[in-house]
Amino acid sequence: MCLMKKLVFAFLLFAFALNIFAQTKDYTKYVNPFIGTGGHGHTFPGATVPFGAVQLSPDTRIDNWDGSSGYHYSDKDLMGFSHTHLSGTGIPDYCDILLMPTVGEVDFNNFKSTFSHDNEKAEAGYYSVKIDNGVTAELTATKRVGFHRYTFPKSDKANIVLDLKWRDRVLDSEFRVVNQTHLEGYRRSSSWAKDQIIYFAIEFSKPFISSEGNSMPKPQQSDTIKGDKIKQYFRFKTSANEQILIKVGISAVSVENARQNLKAEVPDWNFEKVRQDAKNAWNKELSRIEITDDNQENLTKFYTALYHTKIQPNIFQDVNGDYRGLDGKTHNAPKDTNYTVFSLWDTFRAAQPLYTIIDQKRTVDFINTFIRQYEQGGRLPVWELAGNETDCMIGYHSVSVIADAMAKGIKGFDYEKAFEAAKHSAELNHFGLEAYKRRGYISMEDENEGVSKTLEYAYDDYCIASMATNMSFETTREFTRNIMGKSKAEIDKYQAKQNSLLADARKYLDRSQNYKNLFDSETGFMRPRQNGGWVSPFKPNEVTFHFTEGNSWVYTFFAPHDV
Repeated sequence: MCLMKKLVFAFLLFAFALNIFAQTKDYTKYVNPFIGTGGHGHTFPGATVPFGAVQLSPDTRIDNWDGSSGYHYSDKDLMGFSHTHLSGTGIPDYCDILLMPTVGEVDFNNFKSTFSHDNEKAEAGYYSVKIDNGVTAELTATKRVGFHRYTFPKSDKANIVLDLKWRDRVLDSEFRVVNQTHLEGYRRSSSWAKDQIIYFAIEFSKPFISSEGNSMPKPQQSDTIKGDKIKQYFRFKTSANEQILIKVGISAVSVENARQNLKAEVPDWNFEKVRQDAKNAWNKELSRIEITDDNQENLTKFYTALYHTKIQPNIFQDVNGDYRGLDGKTHNAPKDTNYTVFSLWDTFRAAQPLYTIIDQKRTVDFINTFIRQYEQGGRLPVWELAGNETDCMIGYHSVSVIADAMAKGIKGFDYEKAFEAAKHSAELNHFGLEAYKRRGYISMEDENEGVSKTLEYAYDDYCIASMATNMSFETTREFTRNIMGKSKAEIDKYQAKQNSLLADARKYLDRSQNYKNLFDSETGFMRPRQNGGWVSPFKPNEVTFHFTEGNSWVYTFFAPHDV
């Protein structure tokens, strides 16, 4: 017995030591946020915390495909630093609430500056650059607050420019000078997300001495400036190497909530503490997977890729639990459980399954967010962004995420409500679904990208069948747990539910075989159809409007549910 106690104690001591080691090991040294910022990577190098609502990063271009994240490594001009960014997407959006430090007179048509990558540094939760205009900018962030630290040269004209016009089409915007250290307002815009709104509260570490803009030359305290082209500078007098700090709290709900977020998350001016907290948060997330390799380059590749999986989705909720729903109304949910940026066509294949293994808590939060979006928007999300359904890409792969969680026995969401939402989304008549249900495939005359849509709808049908099967097992377990003493009414209710689930399982399993309707046995490929026949001429290597970002060589292999 004494030996057993010693062995148990030794094991516990070893486990404790491993835990301490995991907590103290610096995984962030293997993260290089510049990976993916060149080529067609569409990532950004700025400061964010895991799944944070704020992504505070430099902007170097306004539009085009390779400007989707706002930054591209080939650029030489810096436009400023904005508080929201997308990572890895193929359409530009976000880049809201842009600030730019300058020195000298301000030209609102051109206040950008050149910069060099030699003077740039990026790590998990922190970014810095010495701009060629003489200012050194440092950025860090909490979940809902962007924190700037600008080091100025000696100047009577040290400026911080606020640009609410930057990037996408402004529907409406305003800001108010509360006092000489505090601004607040909002920006409502239309781009990929057709109606995005972001409220902000800005605090300076020292009072500005003057302010001018293109809408109101010299606003006084409590003046409100409205318009769709607002640019304003705030002027300071600085000594050599003087630092001015700026805190920016954001919210999708209200200015008051932006204020609360700022006060709750960054109550003081300790930039280094916020930076360290961000680093600690990243180390906690990155420690979920530990690899060993003597090749440092491999470690950098792995942990940077893992880092990128934890930049988005993003918390879409304030510290008080408020969030903006798909219906445009304010709702409330438990803190840090409502999310946005669900690029599901891109993530259902690998990223979402990864979360079910290393982050089941967030998997539950994501699915509960899906259910709320179904309740507020009438269907499960396809590609949701900032409280908007963009309907980008194909399928409705939120059902894949839900089915995967059910298959792994992950609890914490309403299985029946999720199943109801999945069936409802599968029975709609848009995006070729009506023809798919009626004919068993989407023909050329019905809808573009018919081959890809047919195959992906078939996979989603299998996911729904899997959900029904899992719920049937779950129902049986619950019923038989205390089967003695069940009334006839209870037994009948159980049997009716089982019959319904099994009927759904059969229905959607049959529908999942629809992919076979586009298989041409003569060529051995998935092939588009028109008016009941095959489309000719047909070349499997051609990328055409029958496929989604692929060709028949790619999509012939898309039957993952029936390998």
